[in-house]
Amino acid sequence: MHPNALLDMSCELLRAVLKFDSPADGVVSAYFRKNKGLGQRERGTLAETVYTVLRKRLLLQHLAQSGSGPMERRLVILGWAGSEAFLHSALSPQERQWLDQLKTIDHANLAPKLRHNLPDWLAEPLLARLAKDGDETEFWALAAAMNEAAPLDLRVNLLKAKREEAQAALKAAGIEAEATPFSPWGLRVQGKPALNKLEVFTNGTVEVQDEGSQLLALLLDPKRSEMVVDFCAGAGGKTLALGAAMRNTGRLYAFDVSGHRLDALKPRLARSGLSNVYPAQIAHERDDRVKRLTGKIDRVLVDAPCSGLGTLRRNPDLKWRQSPQAVKELQVKQAAILESAARLLKSGGRLVYATCSLLSAENEEIAQAFSAAHPEFEPLAAQDCLERAHVANAASLCEHGFVRLWPHRHGSDGFFAAAWQKK
Repeated sequence: MHPNALLDMSCELLRAVLKFDSPADGVVSAYFRKNKGLGQRERGTLAETVYTVLRKRLLLQHLAQSGSGPMERRLVILGWAGSEAFLHSALSPQERQWLDQLKTIDHANLAPKLRHNLPDWLAEPLLARLAKDGDETEFWALAAAMNEAAPLDLRVNLLKAKREEAQAALKAAGIEAEATPFSPWGLRVQGKPALNKLEVFTNGTVEVQDEGSQLLALLLDPKRSEMVVDFCAGAGGKTLALGAAMRNTGRLYAFDVSGHRLDALKPRLARSGLSNVYPAQIAHERDDRVKRLTGKIDRVLVDAPCSGLGTLRRNPDLKWRQSPQAVKELQVKQAAILESAARLLKSGGRLVYATCSLLSAENEEIAQAFSAAHPEFEPLAAQDCLERAHVANAASLCEHGFVRLWPHRHGSDGFFAAAWQKK
């Protein structure tokens, strides 16, 4: 494709994404469906350029002020993720000169918000949480980590193969994968190789799943022949992990209010070889299907709807689409869902509440309020649970009895989890 044409398409796509009326990944996917003639490299350049602009939006908007021409074009030039020589061939002499001048700017002298690229309402609580005795080093490490693209994590389906066997199969296909540092099920791949046509993927040996998400399933630690509920199953990543951990025995209910998300589970379920999973759409957390299981369930996972702010490496638009008001509304929903899910547990059963948020408001505050209101649920030390599930270096994953995963510390998405046992 001619450089000018690809630059124009990047501007068109960025303009659509910056409306912030839909998730960025959905907008990008729809654009690619509309433009089916794009090659893999062109798609990669388009997507990564847009995601770079989203990650560094405040900085790039500031730098773009000194340029001329349409703002989307200036932002695309600054966030370009493809070949620099390819880009330069599409620029005017004036644009090349402008770009060269910007490269002389020392970013260390810029205002903090232009360096961390977070909205104030998000930066402030994270800084308060991570800064110690005035030392902001860890906050800046988190900000830098969230402005990087995430690696590709895979979960090996132990019903189909051992981790070493899956790793060897990927290597035979030209893909280098290394064992994840914590999850005994995980493999990590750098870059974004096309997996969907590889036999190791199509036969269900590996499934795409962030290591942090795998650790939530390990925290629940379901056993053979138990009755288990994945209360907010979504597209079923954790459902599949739980079903494999149960060795395809017992009964695993995958509940969600979205039939569309559950539909996405169907092909994944077919690949997995699992027959113990029962997907079911529910109207709300008090649905009759839920009530019928009251007091009958051994383990319940509540991966609650949340702001998703732990996934900014993958979904950088969330920091611009979410708001403090949205978080307050989510808190009400999270508490209600946890309350309803807890009723399912039998005596001795385990309950896990989890989010992919970094905010205490969605995490510790919800868990502590639940503990205070429910003395019949005994909090479990997350470290002990993870160690019994053969998670390596479990102590480093936990804070104050909870699981607390940070992108800059653990290389995973940001996750929180609390566990209880019903007396």
